[in-house]
Amino acid sequence: MKKDRPGWPTRPTGRWLALALAVAVHAAFIAVLVFSVRWQNRPPEPVTAELYAPPAKAAVVDTPAAVPEPTPPQPTPAPAPPPAPAPKPEPVPPAAVPKPEPKAGKPDPRAAEIAQKARLDEDRKKREVIEREKQERERKEADKRERDRKDAEKREAEKRKADEQKRAVETRERQSREAEALRAQAEREKATRDAQQKVADAEAAARARAEADYIRRIQSKVKGNVILPPDLAGNPEAIFDLIQLPTGEIIDAVLRKSSGVRAYDDAVQRAIVKSSPLPRPDRPDLFQRTLTLKFRPQD
Repeated sequence: MKKDRPGWPTRPTGRWLALALAVAVHAAFIAVLVFSVRWQNRPPEPVTAELYAPPAKAAVVDTPAAVPEPTPPQPTPAPAPPPAPAPKPEPVPPAAVPKPEPKAGKPDPRAAEIAQKARLDEDRKKREVIEREKQERERKEADKRERDRKDAEKREAEKRKADEQKRAVETRERQSREAEALRAQAEREKATRDAQQKVADAEAAARARAEADYIRRIQSKVKGNVILPPDLAGNPEAIFDLIQLPTGEIIDAVLRKSSGVRAYDDAVQRAIVKSSPLPRPDRPDLFQRTLTLKFRPQD
């Protein structure tokens, strides 16, 4: 049995072996991952194929040998046209390369990360599409509300304008009717006033005539009782105020204006007293308690 040398450390053989195996396993796992990624990402190579027709075989005829006869010279044939270019073969699409399925019991963290990223991208795109659709709907709704508001404002403005025009027409018609009614009323009032004035004038004229006739009858009766003084020159005028009763009886006769001839004034006054009772008017409303009468000798 070999003894260990003093001063030399003991080698942990099992520990180093385990470490070497672990390194080898990790290296193999990394190599497998790299190979699988390269194999998955390797672009497919296009496959091309060229088709050619086999050359035509010349027909062989067994004939006996004969002496060739001289042939006349043949015209030079025209050069044959160049052959049409052969159609390019369409590339055959490469067969879909199946994705390697992860081995059971060993999930691929990169594949899970890619799948999660794809799901996140898909969700993000869906949200973006939904958000764009929402914004488009909101924009269309806002445009529709704006159009409806403008249409409503236009209709309201047209309605206000039509109402104003209608009110203006109604106002003009009402003013015209009122003016016509005022003119008609004024004409009626004028006609009424004219008629009343005519009646009043006619009544006044009739009253004046009746009153004048009443005064003349009184004056005539008084003059019939006047005894003119001798040698009376000219046509003097004496004015008297007579106070009488409704029966015509004279209460008093007062000289208001002298004629300038005392004898004539006294003669008239005596004639007035002698004429009592005076003639009464034809209409009772013409009676006057106090009468002012003028007397002239030559009237």
